[in-house]
Parts: sequence; C-alpha cells; structure tokens
Amino acid sequence: MKYPKEYLEEIKTRLKVSTVVSKYVSLKKRGKEYVGLSPFKNEKTPSFTVNDEKEFYHCFATSEHGNIFDFVMKTQNFKFSEAVKHLANLAGMQPYIFSKQDEEREKKWKIYSSIFLEYVDFYHTQLLKNEKYSKARDYLKNRSLDKDQVKKFKIGFIEKNPNLFEELKKNYQIDDLLETGLFYLDEKKNIYVERFRGRLIFPINNISGQPIALGGRIIEKSDFLAKYVNSPETLFFKKGSNLYNLDLARRLSNKFDNIFLVEGYMDVVGLSKNGIENAVANLGTSLTDKQIFTLNQFFDDIIICFDGDESGYKAALRAAENSIKNMKPEKQISFLFLPDQEDPDSFVNKNGKEYFFDYSKQNKILIHQFIFNHYKKNTQNNPSSMATFEKKLRSIAYTIKDNYIKKYVLEYFIEKISGLTPYISQNQKNFYTKKTRSLDKTKKLFNESQSLSGVELKEFSLIYLVVNNLNLMRDQVHLLKDIKLFSEVNKQIFEKIVFKLNSENDLSIDQLDIDVQIINKIIKFAPIKHILQKKSNKDYEIIELLEDIVRDLNNYNLEFRIQELESKFSKDLSETTFNELKELKKKQNVN
Repeated sequence: MKYPKEYLEEIKTRLKVSTVVSKYVSLKKRGKEYVGLSPFKNEKTPSFTVNDEKEFYHCFATSEHGNIFDFVMKTQNFKFSEAVKHLANLAGMQPYIFSKQDEEREKKWKIYSSIFLEYVDFYHTQLLKNEKYSKARDYLKNRSLDKDQVKKFKIGFIEKNPNLFEELKKNYQIDDLLETGLFYLDEKKNIYVERFRGRLIFPINNISGQPIALGGRIIEKSDFLAKYVNSPETLFFKKGSNLYNLDLARRLSNKFDNIFLVEGYMDVVGLSKNGIENAVANLGTSLTDKQIFTLNQFFDDIIICFDGDESGYKAALRAAENSIKNMKPEKQISFLFLPDQEDPDSFVNKNGKEYFFDYSKQNKILIHQFIFNHYKKNTQNNPSSMATFEKKLRSIAYTIKDNYIKKYVLEYFIEKISGLTPYISQNQKNFYTKKTRSLDKTKKLFNESQSLSGVELKEFSLIYLVVNNLNLMRDQVHLLKDIKLFSEVNKQIFEKIVFKLNSENDLSIDQLDIDVQIINKIIKFAPIKHILQKKSNKDYEIIELLEDIVRDLNNYNLEFRIQELESKFSKDLSETTFNELKELKKKQNVN
C-alpha cells in the first residue's frame, strides 16, 4: 500500500537534506550549499553537494541525485518503506500504520484541501479586485501593508453577508464543507454560516504550503466580537502542531540561524514588510512541545517576542516554563521583551529593520536567565521565601529532558542563588587565616608543579613506585599489563621499564637507560614519595599503592572517553552513543 503523499511531504519538510546527509557525510558550508566527499565513490576532492533550499543532493563524480528518501535508500541499502520509517523517526513523527481507513482518509484530505484552496483563492481575489472591499483595503493601507504583502500571504476578506456556501455545496457534500471548520449550522435560524464573515482572513498553511485553516481579524472596533478567531481543530488541523508562516520561514534556514516567534498574524506580516522574514506565530495557544521540536529542526535559536504588555509577559513566562524542558545541546531559546504597549508590528514600523535587529541583539535574554529573573523579583530576602525560590527553580530544572542541559541549568540556578546569600560568604571570611610567606625555593617548586596536570603527576607516582621497587615489580609484572598512560614521554618510559622487567633477571635504575633529567623530574614531583615516607614499605603495602594508582588512571581514561562521547552525543543525539555513555558512567561509579 502506498504512503499518503501528505505524510511523505511532512517528513521532507521537517527534515533538511543537510540534517540527514550530515549523519553520514562530513559537510562544510559553501555559500547557500554544503559540500563534502562523495559517499558513492572514494575521492580526495569534494564533489558532493547538498542544497536545502531546493531539497536535493547531487554528486558530480557519479551523477547520483535525489531527495532524502533516495539518499537513505542508496547509502544504507534500505527499501523505500524502511527509509520512510527511518526518516519519520528522525523527524519525530509516529510511524505510519496502514489500515482500512487509510484510503478513506486520503480521499477526505483531497476534498478538504480542494475546498480550502478554492475558498482562500476566492476571497483573496475579492480583496484585490472587488470594489465593495475598499474598506478592508483601506484598513490594510492604514496598517502600512501593501499589495505585495497581501499577495505573499494570500490575505483575503469576507463580507458580512457572504453566500459562497451556496456555490460550494453545488460541488461538495455539506458534511465535507462542515468538516473544514469554515462553516457551521446556526440551529436557531437553521442556516449555514461562514465562521469568518466580516473579517480579514490569514491562511494557515501546513509545512508543505497547503492551506489547512484560517485566522480571522475584525477590521472595525467591536465590544462583543473577539478581535481574532482561529479555525476549530479538524482532522487535518491541530493548533499545537502548526505555526503560521512556517512553510515560508523554514526555507530561510540556510540564511538565518534564528527565528522570531511572535503572537499574531499581523506581527508576522508587519515584520515581513520591513524585511524580517524569519518569523512565525503561534495560533492562540500556549507553545507546545511539537512546535518547539519543529522549529529546532530548522533553526538553532528560537527568539520568543511577545507583546510588551502584561498579557504578553504572562504568555512569555508560560512559554518559557513549557519549552525549557525541550532544550537541546547546540540549540537555544531566547526571549525578547519590547517596550510597554508595543508589539513587533508597531515596533518595527516605527523603528525599522536594523534598529529591530540591534535591539534584539542587545536585549534578548536566554530562557533560564528569564526564568531566574522572574522568580527572583517575587522573592523576599528571608529563609522561607528563599527556600521556596530554590525549590521552584530546582523543580523547573528537573523537567528538562536532556541530561546535559539539565546539569548546567541546575548549576546556573544554584550558583545564582548562592550569590544572593551574602551571610554564607561572611561566615567563610571568619575562617580566614593569615598565610605565611613561602620560601623562594618552595615558591619555585609550587610554580613548576602548577604546569603539570593531575594525570601527569599520577603517572609520575606510578613510575616512581615501579623504579624504586624493581625486584618486587619483576615478580609481579603481570600487574603492570594493560595500564594506560596519557602523556607520550611517560608512556615511552613506562613501556621501556616493563620491557626490561620482562627480559632481564637483575635490574637497577642505572640499567633502565632513561634520561637522567626525566628521572630527576619524576623523583622531584611524584606525590607518592610523601606517602612512601610514612609507610613501612612492606610488599603488600606497595602492591596496594600500585592498585590504587592503576584504579585512578583507569578512571582518568573513563573520564576522557566520557568527555569524548558527551561531545559526540551533543552533536548526533544518537541512541547508540547515549547507551555507550551510560555504560561508561556505570563503570565510573563502580570504580
């Protein structure tokens, strides 16, 4: 059975080609495209290109060309159905389950989209050409919107007493018309009514650019009508899964790393008119996980810019607390607060594009900083209030799904809270003791030791212990097997010592053939010599010390490997990498 075109299109539009390809090919940005070595042929000069805007890859060496489905099928030897499942998972979509209802749903979608296209086209054309709609055109002119913006966003206007329903029902079933949400039955009058009558309409497109819903705005002041209304949820429209203008804004992800998330349709249109096209609007609901996930597919920095009034601030706080849990490495969520009584549309119309960008750079605040500042303002300087403050911030940090982000946000909160408790710092001052002046020799030794890392000093202790107990180590040479050293010089010295221990019966320090200056440095800085001075130097004590050192070096090795995997995981978010990381951390805890 075929996958619905709608489902495949959503996968394609959620995933940039470079996102998919970069998991298998190292890509570098070059202008609007990415380049890399061909996955289809061994080569030294890159001939493989990816174009996100045109949604394809091309290999000049082999003439291979296609979209993300083609790429996965050819490079991973997947069948089409396997490629669809793999990419749907990568896009955060549920796997498509075929059922008897699929064919019916596909038919419904064709009818639904056909009605919407006809409806939007009709009222868009009426706004542009019908003389009766001059009042709506005057309203748009007063809002500084010209014909180009009306055409770009396919804005339309519906008169107060429209009759399009009567025309549409000649070609469509009444039930199908009602399922679009464009019409409803007035049971008192027993007539079918257009939901958006007397309003400007803003088509809400799916990510592929097809209209699936409308936003409507009145153009006259009214005490009993809502300023904005949105389509009700339907089989093909879910408010929490869509964003106004995402279909156009996503195409700019090669040009911009950030996206402005605003409250209203007019904000998006007003920003666009002033040359700021990387903007989307939520649809009258709180920001959802799905919307954040979708934006993160295309942009690295989401800048939430709501109106500069109390309701805008409250909406921003709700958005912050809801979206912080979805933060990811290399992704950022920021907030931009405009002056009181300003919205993005009015602000950019007054001040222009460049001022808006400068204002954004200077005034945007990261999500965790905004949350901290908000709750700090409502906290009094007493133990009870501070305890409530800390408890609230910890509870917010614990909602974060990504463990690395959670760790650093929690550390930020705790560190900032500690800065608000000066009495702790004051108590610490009471334990201040006067330091005695170091002798010049001690100072010099200390300064020299500061240039050595912790792992180097641990390696010095290992070598010091071995060379001062050569006879014992020759008998226990198996204990020195597979010990990993990190600094190259120490590694060579240690390998030479182990080789000598395995090949010679009697051995002294002089026979090791090691540079005297290096041996002297090891003797000078090995911390273990101070421990040995207090020991009776019995064999079992030496072996215990050796085992302690080996355990510490193994932990160093684990730490380095964990750091490498953490860095890798922050880039690929691979489940395999994460599982490997978990296993290493278990070993670290055991050690």
